[in-house]
Amino acid sequence: MGHADPLLEQDARQNFWMPFSPNKEFKQEPRMFVRGEGVWLYKPNGDQVLDASSGLFCVAAGHCRPEIAQAVFEQLNTLDYTMPFTRAHPKAFELAQRVATFTPEGLNRVFFTCSGSESVDSAMKMALAYHRVRGQGHRQLFVSRERAYHGVNMGGVALSGMVNNRRSFGVGLPGVHFMRHTALPENRFVQGQPETGADLAEDLARICTMVGGDNIAAVFVEPAAGSFGCLPPPKGYLDRLRALCDAHGILLVFDEVITGWGRMGTPFGAQKFGVTPDLLTMAKAITNGAQPMGAIAVRQDIYDTITEAGPERGVEFFHGYTYSAHPASCAAALAMMDIFEREDLIGRAAGMSPYFIEAIHSLRDLPCLVDIRSIGMMAALELSPAGQPPGARGHEAQKALYDANLNLKSTGDSLIIAPPFIAEKAHIDRIIDTLRAVLSTF
Repeated sequence: MGHADPLLEQDARQNFWMPFSPNKEFKQEPRMFVRGEGVWLYKPNGDQVLDASSGLFCVAAGHCRPEIAQAVFEQLNTLDYTMPFTRAHPKAFELAQRVATFTPEGLNRVFFTCSGSESVDSAMKMALAYHRVRGQGHRQLFVSRERAYHGVNMGGVALSGMVNNRRSFGVGLPGVHFMRHTALPENRFVQGQPETGADLAEDLARICTMVGGDNIAAVFVEPAAGSFGCLPPPKGYLDRLRALCDAHGILLVFDEVITGWGRMGTPFGAQKFGVTPDLLTMAKAITNGAQPMGAIAVRQDIYDTITEAGPERGVEFFHGYTYSAHPASCAAALAMMDIFEREDLIGRAAGMSPYFIEAIHSLRDLPCLVDIRSIGMMAALELSPAGQPPGARGHEAQKALYDANLNLKSTGDSLIIAPPFIAEKAHIDRIIDTLRAVLSTF
């Protein structure tokens, strides 16, 4: 049973419509946090909970970093808001410059959003605009993958390969074709990138043949799928997608909302896998989760093509958000850039990854598991459904782990582990011990 905040009676819990949550169940059995510090979250009763999923992959530097809080405080007392359309503030330019020092070479034009979902929709518009101004406005189709997650805006829903996201809201936008996912049975319990499955990239060649590669605007892929439950790409898979996109004039977009900012042990998955996309979406750890923010890093010639095609003194790209490059979000992100550099946070993630992966795979003997997938500082334990509806056991396991003072994310029957980069070996050991104790009862 969860622990409710004694100051929050059940009647007071009714007005909040919770996202991606079983509202009726939660309001009967609330599981809440009231404080965070470092790798820890705290329940209303004071119990200390190890955050094994970095919030939602956001809190790479640990909770409640004072440097970020101070930067946001100072910014809100200096300039709380300015409209981002035809006006700006210095920190937006400074942050774009700092971000470009982490992104792959050539992806040096940065457009700010408020979330990963907005970043994906913005990237779709950029792809359409780029082709249109080049006289290829007929490129209206997109390609995505099964079991992909690209956010919850309607563009992202159209690209989504996750069943419930699509079933609940239709196909979103027309003109999306899907490649198969790479979760092959022969790759179960493989550590890191599988040796087999690169041939699945030929699905893109088949789609190009069927609909015409010259009608496709962009291919969207997560370098390693995150929300589905950690799907590392087979060796050679992303290289083949890059080659096929080049052959057909298609833009390749990496959705790095989860894999970006060190989760793969490199600044972005693009560097980890040695494949450079044309556009790269990001969010989450860019501010350590302290303020909402997303971004798209764009190849300079794409930016140049769109802006130079516009009027001399008018708007070139009719897109943006009220809170794009919000001053407080920029302040938080700049403080996070300092932490990345000062603490070598990405290097710490790379250094801890081998220990983390070996520890996760030590759970292979648990009878309830049908797969373990892992790469960088991210892993997933897939539970056998054991005759129950899809997702039922994953949901119950996630609740039981909270009660055992371990917090993580579940998607379907996959439990996703993605610790903060400040985690030490003792924290990893505690994660493994708690997982073993709880899952041994499943």
